[in-house]
Amino acid sequence: MKVYNDINILPQFKSSVITIGSFDGIHTAHQKILKLLVAKAREYDTESVVVTFDPHPRMVLSRNDDVKLLTTREEKIELLEKIGIDHFVIVPFTVKFSQLDPREYVERFICEKFNPEVIILGYDHQFGLNRRGDINLIKQYEEKCGFKVIQIEKEEYEDIAISSSKIRNFLTEGDVETANILLGRYYSFTGIIVHGNKVGRKIGFRTANLAIPEEKLVPADGVYAVYVLIGDERYKGMMYIGKKYYGNNPGERVLEVNIFDFQRDIYGEKIRIEVVDFIRKGIKFKTREQVISQLNDDKAEVLKVFKNIQPVKDQKKNIAIVILNYNGVDFLEEFLDTVLHFTHLPIRYIIADNASTDNSVEYLRKYFPEVEVYELESNYGFSLGYNRVIKSLKDLDYVIFLNSDVEVTEGWLEPIIDLMKKDKQIAIAQPKILSFNEKDFFEYAGAAGGFIDILAYPFCRGRIFDDVEKDNGQYDDTIEVFWASGAAMVMRKEVFDRFEGFDSDFFAHQEEIDLAWRVKRAGYKVVAVNKTHVYHVGGGTLSYVNPMKTYLNFRNNIVMLLKNESFFNILIKFPIRLILDGIAGMKFLIEGNVKSVYAIMKAHFYVYGNIIHILKKRKHYNSLINKYGKGKYRKTGIYKNSIIFSYYLFGKKKFSDLKKKISFD
Repeated sequence: MKVYNDINILPQFKSSVITIGSFDGIHTAHQKILKLLVAKAREYDTESVVVTFDPHPRMVLSRNDDVKLLTTREEKIELLEKIGIDHFVIVPFTVKFSQLDPREYVERFICEKFNPEVIILGYDHQFGLNRRGDINLIKQYEEKCGFKVIQIEKEEYEDIAISSSKIRNFLTEGDVETANILLGRYYSFTGIIVHGNKVGRKIGFRTANLAIPEEKLVPADGVYAVYVLIGDERYKGMMYIGKKYYGNNPGERVLEVNIFDFQRDIYGEKIRIEVVDFIRKGIKFKTREQVISQLNDDKAEVLKVFKNIQPVKDQKKNIAIVILNYNGVDFLEEFLDTVLHFTHLPIRYIIADNASTDNSVEYLRKYFPEVEVYELESNYGFSLGYNRVIKSLKDLDYVIFLNSDVEVTEGWLEPIIDLMKKDKQIAIAQPKILSFNEKDFFEYAGAAGGFIDILAYPFCRGRIFDDVEKDNGQYDDTIEVFWASGAAMVMRKEVFDRFEGFDSDFFAHQEEIDLAWRVKRAGYKVVAVNKTHVYHVGGGTLSYVNPMKTYLNFRNNIVMLLKNESFFNILIKFPIRLILDGIAGMKFLIEGNVKSVYAIMKAHFYVYGNIIHILKKRKHYNSLINKYGKGKYRKTGIYKNSIIFSYYLFGKKKFSDLKKKISFD
């Protein structure tokens, strides 16, 4: 992370994603803003910038306000680096700066210096002369300056609005437990060990006296259970804050710590104290024996505190379940709870909201605070929506794409992850997908695994066109297929990144088939793990008979064929496809479905008008396959015949009728 102390020597930012604020404490509400900042910077292929002020504005503007800081400059820099911020700009705060006209602040300071693409601000952000500027004023500049504003709403814990001021109050009242919860970590301070009266060693409790920065907030007087960090070592201890009742300078306020099981001389060294819990208030003792007795009691209480602390499992959350939501608050209300509780793997739960116009985001913030909500500025559809969000996520091994209208079952995910850990060649997998409304039947979108025919028409094991089979356990196995359903799909994050995810032009429908085809051409496996299952409502966002769905299915399927087949096969198959699409159009016309006829024509005109763009994409994806391929093209799951002819002319309605003609490498 690069740190700037002078706004006159900033680099020329070509673009950025920025946030502005004091960020004292870097508490949980701040962390939400900062993590979103980092994610948005990755999404937009730019850099994250945090702009803050020093000294704290209250120190400059309120003469009678003796505000103490939760984080010093050095501590703030360390915390921001851990979050992954690229640039930290520290603006010298003066009375003159505070009196900037709000519009000048936006135009000359924000727009000119940072060229932001996105500005992320807290709900109560105010600035400029008499604090007349607010987030609504900044939004007026979105079109003029070319940025988007994201407003982060108030965070609450048990109806307590999270703020730096509240945390300061809890600490000065000795309520360390609540302060730590709001901070999301133990409150800490760093200081230098200085010489004291050396009285503690004479009574069996050697103490280290700590000198800390004057501006740093010290909690209420009393005795505390603390962790002491010295270099890379971490020790338990007890700390006293309060008046000195013996030795030199009686009445002087001191901060001294007794480090358990520690004898080394550390005078002059820098240490960090993490405040775990409050033990008792200070007491003035009359005799040496009273002091020793009380200190022994204190140590016993401190050890009880540490005994009761649940050890934090350092379990990396290397799996993310990402649910793309658009106006699906009813589905979230019905199904999200099962998603959170029916797996025991270390998982990040992320809702990627595609600019919903219902109250999805508000509902999630209120009832599911453990879920990360990633707000997209527009409805980017399935393909681009997922691409933008997945691109922003780091340090993941697996990503689970899950529709909001899916009900998962207990332990549904573990068998899939276990299998993918054992077989590194598996890039994509799905569970068995059953109908939520008719639980004994397969579901249209994915059933027991996806296949394609010789002309690239997709179908499923358990569902061919409109014929859906009853689930009698006939497909309860694990097999390699051609594609997996995006309704409930597990994918290696590395493979998703290398092959650049879904084709963003698809918007929705068959994008997972196109991606699976690329992945199989690169030598990876796609499997269906049918000993585990989920239930899918289906058609929750777009009805199966919607003309828009018809358009996307016909358009995307032809584009997929042109991108993935060999040129020789395209010369043969493309004309046949046009004829078959024409027959489908005639069928729709006879049925009186004129809108679907128009949808097919529109799909074909799209292909003709964008053929050069499609061929360029083909070339680009082929280069990725050549670069990252792991073996030969895996053709498992291709039906070596026409599914249309088999279904309509020869009456083959079930997958078992086709089996002899399907490739199982």
